[in-house]
Amino acid sequence: MHDKDKIVLVYSGNEVIIERLRANLEKEGIASVVKDDYHSGIVAGFVGGSPSTIDLFVIESDVEKAMKIVKTIVEE
Repeated sequence: MHDKDKIVLVYSGNEVIIERLRANLEKEGIASVVKDDYHSGIVAGFVGGSPSTIDLFVIESDVEKAMKIVKTIVEE
């Protein structure tokens, strides 16, 4: 990813599904970013977000390909 790449949310869910999605995206050469507000808050000394909701982002140019992978895995 480059500094000017826009990231787009492709899925929000629990850690198990997020990690599976992330691994499958990586196999297809798609970089992803995980945002876990709850865990980040604990590390920083405060609590924010929900412990069961984690966000998965990809760069805008990979959204279409990523969404196909997400749909396949989520519908299993």
